[in-house]
Amino acid sequence: MGIGTVAGAATLGGVARSAQADDGTSTSGSAHGSAASSDALVFDKDDYTTLTATISTDDGDKEVKYRFYKAVTYVANPVDEAYQSLTVSVPVEIDGKAVDASDAPILFANSIAGFMPVSVQTATSVNAMGGGGGQGGGTWPSASASASASASGGTGGSASGGGESAQANTNLPELGLAAGYVVVQPGCRGRTLVNSEGVYYGTAPAVIVDLKAAVRYLRFNKDRIPGDTERIISTGGSAGGEVSALLGASGDSRLYDSYLKELGAADASDAIFATGAWCAIVDLENADGAYEWNWGSLTAVSTGETVDAADSKELTNQFVDYQASLHLKGLNGFGPLTARNYDRYLLETYLQPAAATYLKGLSAADRTAYLAGNTFITWKNGRATFTWDDYLAHVGTRQKNLPAFDGFDLSVSISALDTNNEFGLGTTAGRHFTEYSQKRDASGTAGKRLDSDIPEKLRLMNPMYHLRKGNPGRSKHWWIRLGTIDTYTSLTVSANLTATVDGLGDNVSHLMYWDQGHMSDLDPGDFIKWIAKVTGYRG
Repeated sequence: MGIGTVAGAATLGGVARSAQADDGTSTSGSAHGSAASSDALVFDKDDYTTLTATISTDDGDKEVKYRFYKAVTYVANPVDEAYQSLTVSVPVEIDGKAVDASDAPILFANSIAGFMPVSVQTATSVNAMGGGGGQGGGTWPSASASASASASGGTGGSASGGGESAQANTNLPELGLAAGYVVVQPGCRGRTLVNSEGVYYGTAPAVIVDLKAAVRYLRFNKDRIPGDTERIISTGGSAGGEVSALLGASGDSRLYDSYLKELGAADASDAIFATGAWCAIVDLENADGAYEWNWGSLTAVSTGETVDAADSKELTNQFVDYQASLHLKGLNGFGPLTARNYDRYLLETYLQPAAATYLKGLSAADRTAYLAGNTFITWKNGRATFTWDDYLAHVGTRQKNLPAFDGFDLSVSISALDTNNEFGLGTTAGRHFTEYSQKRDASGTAGKRLDSDIPEKLRLMNPMYHLRKGNPGRSKHWWIRLGTIDTYTSLTVSANLTATVDGLGDNVSHLMYWDQGHMSDLDPGDFIKWIAKVTGYRG
């Protein structure tokens, strides 16, 4: 339901490696400084249950018989086994035909939402997440059944803020299984976990350290665990999309070695082959400025009012400087990508093509009704055109107040919007991670300077840090998706991520879904086919 751009060469080779990158990235394939692997990390290939599932795909229903390996702990020294474990699902028969998945791609599907913990310990089948005492259980982005009701009915109302899109019952783990892929679903620690002494033990960088340890476990068990451990494809949405992108960007970086060593992670590579990221919340230290540049003029859903104009302008100016520092070029020969021309870039590259694709997919009667209700769109010769201001008016409202991510008051709850909790430390539930919010702290508990460990935590949690250094251990294949009315973050976030990997020569497919909100996924079947294409897998 959208249209985007495919750039770069679709190579079929493995993850590129060299001796060592400038930022200390190890690319030799070994986990420098990790604990020696023990028998505890050997995968038991005989410990499985055989299950059968009927899975709906673009080609109709498929009956899949598969082997399900219940939660396996992926580190030798777990902090909490309830979260540091993974499940493995291996197809053995599809519609009565035997399947050999020994060299199949491995779909590494996280279900992280809001940097919350995820447990698979009690999972009994593919995609049946086990929960975590009420603290885990992120949801995987599902296929949207249709455009949001307020935007698709041709009533002329605004698209209303980018909330959750209508969802269907398709999901990537099951679709991957139906395609003959091995599906791995990892649990991980998250920001709300607290021990009996009140210490937060799942805040940054626990989530990425755990996923890296899980990847190392898979690679350490090459030839024992089914699937091609050189063809691991990560997926995730929202905060899970951020972590998926981070996993792809930071492959074999030595910045994580001490954390992995402490867990007793396997002595193996944590580089992955390809990355899928839906509505990824990345680049947190610059996200507040990007948000104000994009959505600063809109009213907030919670208050019905616009945010403070002076603060919004100051944050926007920060984004102007940051965007200039990236030295990025837009796709399709657009040229230097700056805050001054970014609105035109988004319109031409993503928004107008997405609207056109949506309109083409409607019946003649529905298209006429939609255009009658959304007169800001000019529809001619199969093309949709409109201005940036009209597009913003169509979106209507913003999901977040100012600042969008680093809250002045350090408000912390189990809400997926409370990013400050992700940077909690010890018994401190939440901390500032930007100088702007630190200086304007309204909690009464913070000083005027960021804590000294925050810069390192930001490097550990930001895919852009590793990509801007050209990390040779990064994923070389990228699938990036976002809804056009998703106001949980700025549209520039995924566009910058795309422009960065495209500039590195990676293969990237990026599009936006018209009138779709947060966690939408309109083309899951295409993603499954894309995996086969970039990995060269024929089944």
